[in-house]
Amino acid sequence: MSEKRRDNKGRLLKTGESQRADGRYLYKYVDAQGQTRYVYSWKLVPTDPVPKGKRNGKSLRELEAEIQRDLQDGIDTTGGKMTLCQLYAKQNAQRANVKKSTQQGRKTLMRILEDDMLGTRSIDSIRLSDAKEWALRMKEKGYGYQTISNHKRSLNASYRIAIADDLVRKNPFDFKLNEVIEDDRKPRQALTEEQEEKLLSFVRKDRVYKKHYDTIVILLKTGLRISELCGLTSQDIDFQNEVIHVNHQLLNNKETGYYIETPKTKSGVRDVPMSEEVKQAFERIMAERKKSEPIEIDGYSGFLFLNGKGYPMTNAYYTVTFSNLTKKYNKYHEDSLPKITPHILRHTFCTRLANRNMNPKSLQYIMGHSNISITLNLYAHASAEGVKAELKSMIA
Repeated sequence: MSEKRRDNKGRLLKTGESQRADGRYLYKYVDAQGQTRYVYSWKLVPTDPVPKGKRNGKSLRELEAEIQRDLQDGIDTTGGKMTLCQLYAKQNAQRANVKKSTQQGRKTLMRILEDDMLGTRSIDSIRLSDAKEWALRMKEKGYGYQTISNHKRSLNASYRIAIADDLVRKNPFDFKLNEVIEDDRKPRQALTEEQEEKLLSFVRKDRVYKKHYDTIVILLKTGLRISELCGLTSQDIDFQNEVIHVNHQLLNNKETGYYIETPKTKSGVRDVPMSEEVKQAFERIMAERKKSEPIEIDGYSGFLFLNGKGYPMTNAYYTVTFSNLTKKYNKYHEDSLPKITPHILRHTFCTRLANRNMNPKSLQYIMGHSNISITLNLYAHASAEGVKAELKSMIA
């Protein structure tokens, strides 16, 4: 009978265990794929001291227990050693055919992970506390709550893939973000009818901003997304049937310049009704449009909203313009206007119709909301405002 192996302290070593000449312990095992693997530790059991100058860590027996548990549960112990960056790249590779805006978002998150200590960590070593500390670091770096929430959702999805592939057991990104950092997002405030009238009256008369009057009317009276408005061509305006055909959006970024994309969801493809006021606004825009060299972007031409150089307007342009417009109004008026953005005008349109008890499904269609809950959330706010106004009228 062969003699049992012992370490340099005379302790019996189990099958697969050995001790190297430098005192380091080694455990040899075969993984789920039949490959021979090795793990090392300076300690056999947790109570062993670590040699001076050597890095502390889990003991060999602790590592063995984890490995055996993983093998028994079918966990791929080698796959769990991929880094968080590698896992996120694997997730993206499984859905490669995505919109450019999604591609940009993926690049941004990958850069964040590559610059953060968590990106190079193996996915099986990342704990709930590590993920929460990542969120705190993101906040310290100046990222907003919504951005952190979006990135956390992506990493949560990556870990769900890892769990499905038996690479890890738990998802460290499955936690409530508002329990870690404050949700400092300010709710969007729709313009009141009085504020809307003041805005339109000011723009109509102002020497600098009157050229944007028709654009603001269209945004306020149709609820179009600004990317949808910027992408409108003459072919999209159906005067005969009094509708706007919405089936694409115009976007722009520094890397690729202008590009056309379909709406984010199928619900975004719709025909938005035009009121008489909106029809007249479009007629004026078409009549006053400057003659310029036709611009074609991804097969689309005849854009209605052009800058001085004949190129289509962008979301960024209108965001800055509306901000400056509001500042000018507030400079000369005591009854100041709140922050105005293209999305605030869309939000105002939707809130106004909800206040007037439009059928929620009809409003969902006009707005292009993919989920009725998005539309119904506005009804809750609108109802509160309606109750307040009704109560005031009763006790006046």
